[in-house]
Amino acid sequence: MRLVVDLNRCQGYAQCAFLAPEVFVMHGEEGLLYHPEADEAQRDKLAQAAAACPVQAILVDEVDVPVGAVSDER
Repeated sequence: MRLVVDLNRCQGYAQCAFLAPEVFVMHGEEGLLYHPEADEAQRDKLAQAAAACPVQAILVDEVDVPVGAVSDER
């Protein structure tokens, strides 16, 4: 799974750090640090953290399809 956090939108409410402390960590009062490549085992916690973000700054992107598996042929 891949995470993207819009740090311009993030206001430092820290709901994500509370719900998924293995992935999100507050740095100081308003700075957020996070692991962009999250472990699949964290799926439920990441979904809760993204849903709890008051400004919807967290995007959880599932990366399930191998690069070579996509074809443009029809």
